[in-house]
Amino acid sequence: MTTKTQATIEDLYHVPENGKAEIIKGELAIMSPTGGDPGYAGDEAFASLREYARRTKRGRAIGDNKAFRVRLPNRESFSPDAAFYIGPDPGMSFYDGAPVFAVEVRSANDYGPKAEQEMAEKRRDYFTAGTIVVWDVDLLGEDVVRVYRATDQENPTIYRRGQSGEAEPALPGWTMPVDDLFPTS
Repeated sequence: MTTKTQATIEDLYHVPENGKAEIIKGELAIMSPTGGDPGYAGDEAFASLREYARRTKRGRAIGDNKAFRVRLPNRESFSPDAAFYIGPDPGMSFYDGAPVFAVEVRSANDYGPKAEQEMAEKRRDYFTAGTIVVWDVDLLGEDVVRVYRATDQENPTIYRRGQSGEAEPALPGWTMPVDDLFPTS
């Protein structure tokens, strides 16, 4: 009989080739690199959030491949594509606690029934950990941005091309044009 060792936060510091990972159900879940369009969308969300942080002098915009340490029975970390964090400066460590706003951009493998179930579970984990708003960004669908809120987790607000999305009440007054999530060339 073999005993499986639970992954720890320390393991995140040693992910091969500085890759992206989360700890889910005691296991290190390695995530594949992001493709061009999803990476662009995450970067644009980060840039918009950074401008919001500078303008409001509140919180910190967080880009891709950063870890947020949480303490849930089935999850110890998140690594969103973009996020907004209000909390202590982590210095050289991971962020302590969940972001108030998280952006999850779908990659090529984030489609189909299994992926939908995993994404719904991840959103529930975000809300349990204290996240107020989660964006589910689908660059291939007509409903590009689905805004899920902790106060109504099953009924997202939907934004399409030509509209601007928001993250109320997590980020008062912040908006971002949905078209900015797409490359211009």
